[in-house]
Amino acid sequence: MTTPPEMRDLAHRLLTYEAVAGKASEPMESATLRVYEKLRQGLGEFAGVAGFQSLASRALALAKPEAPSLSAARVTAEGSLQGLGKFESQIDIDKDRAAEYPAGEGGIILISRLLGLLLIFLGEALTLSLLRVTWPGAALDNCNSENGRKA
Repeated sequence: MTTPPEMRDLAHRLLTYEAVAGKASEPMESATLRVYEKLRQGLGEFAGVAGFQSLASRALALAKPEAPSLSAARVTAEGSLQGLGKFESQIDIDKDRAAEYPAGEGGIILISRLLGLLLIFLGEALTLSLLRVTWPGAALDNCNSENGRKA
């Protein structure tokens, strides 16, 4: 089962936003980790640590077959992400499509899987609301859901 294109596009937008935002701050940490941590903080308030940890673990399990670079990654009991490959921190923000740059592919797949699970369990409106609160400056207004409707 592959990641739906809509979720990949949304993950790409969030990772690109964080990669650009990260260029202004030091130390530079992985855009994938920044997106993951922001989702963990936002969803942790809503679903609790155990709820987020469960969703993140499932997302990682779904992402690993698609992204071998995630093989050493694991979700801790607190919901933190550990063991992300060194290449996952490098995202080429000049590319328009996630498939055009393999260096950040694992991060895109992981975040898109997590977003897909949020969409399933929370629904479109609540998921996009959470994303808009977490990333108020990101261009999320023209995101399409999996069922083709504009959010």
